[in-house]
Amino acid sequence: MSDSPARHLSLKGASNFRDLGGYATTDGRTTRWRHIFRSNHLGQLTAEDIEIVRALGVKSAFDFRGVEERAAGVCVVDEITVHSLPIEPTVVASLRAELARGALTAPVALELMRESYRNYVRHNTHSFRMLFGHLLEDRAPLVIHCTAGKDRTGFASALILHALGVPGDVIAEDYLLTNRHYKRDVSSVSDLPADVLDAIGSVQASYLDAAFDAVGHDFGDVETYLRDGLKLGVAERTALKERYLQA
Repeated sequence: MSDSPARHLSLKGASNFRDLGGYATTDGRTTRWRHIFRSNHLGQLTAEDIEIVRALGVKSAFDFRGVEERAAGVCVVDEITVHSLPIEPTVVASLRAELARGALTAPVALELMRESYRNYVRHNTHSFRMLFGHLLEDRAPLVIHCTAGKDRTGFASALILHALGVPGDVIAEDYLLTNRHYKRDVSSVSDLPADVLDAIGSVQASYLDAAFDAVGHDFGDVETYLRDGLKLGVAERTALKERYLQA
């Protein structure tokens, strides 16, 4: 019977709050438990949730939400210092534009999702570079999040695991855990068709693949992206592994 900590922490006011620990790397080490968490936003935590987060020792949050998103859900844990790494959302506006044109279908929604992931690489690499700069300052335990905690956060988590040497198939499995733990909130987009809501309310392997396809197109491969896009040289990669891996 495993004595590992729980990967998913069930919080009433947050969704998909997960630990990136416990994954084996290609060099025989393991990502540290209770150092890096991922979640949706922290603006609706209950009093009980806050005590759970406090018990984890989380003192820093890295927030990929845009300006209006942040204003709509301010972190309710006083001890947490929030660092803004803004990536403005684009998908819902694009969906509504297609709806207005009478052209919104599930395949269109799927492609808009994939395009948003490509744009993380094309237009938002600076935000992910800033994240790694903070990670190198050893702020753990910490949490990374956006609004839903599945797309911007999902790509960021995949990059962290890649940088630490976790194999790609394991990274893909971790990414898809969102579909098990994410509590979909469609209150702001309930007028959209059900199959469109399915496309934007879940994650699919093709979304993450689209981001890494953009990495390959613009940088050649993931290792070059980590080095040239995210500015993680040999010294930085070594420092990350020392902080976030264990034997």
